[in-house]
Amino acid sequence: MSVLEKFKSIRTFVFDVDGVMTDGSVQVFETGEQVRRMSTRDGYCLQLAVKKGYRVVVISGGSSEGVRQRLQYLGIRDIFLNVHDKVELLNRYAQEHGLDEKDMLYMGDDIPDYAAMKHVGLACAPSDAAPEIRHIAAYISSFGGGQGCVRDVVEKVLKLNGQWELDQSVASK
Repeated sequence: MSVLEKFKSIRTFVFDVDGVMTDGSVQVFETGEQVRRMSTRDGYCLQLAVKKGYRVVVISGGSSEGVRQRLQYLGIRDIFLNVHDKVELLNRYAQEHGLDEKDMLYMGDDIPDYAAMKHVGLACAPSDAAPEIRHIAAYISSFGGGQGCVRDVVEKVLKLNGQWELDQSVASK
């Protein structure tokens, strides 16, 4: 099966946060608050995927409430933070929802994602992922973490399934 065929069969997107949905950097303020930056273009595609009926799952070792709020704002409900065993969670989630892991895309960027990426139908990575992750990824985005890699994979799936629609009322302005 070609990579494009794998993209077309995807029904569930699974994303790590730091280094995938963000550029992997954290701003730390004097108060101890940690702030991450996310792409609004990634956000647009994520909310569109949810509206089109795709499952979007976020699994992260981090525990930022700001990240949770942002993802909920986009319509994502399956948000798992402070996860230490991503494979166990992924397996349990697939079983609970009757999902076939071959219809899942997982995008990760670093060693904590390695094992989970080996359990899905399509393992993807941002361009700036760790070498070990790029080595096992079936697809490496030309975009880095927090810089459009999420949109890249979501857009491919939507386009291949005829669900990428240009809103002509917006395009003509």
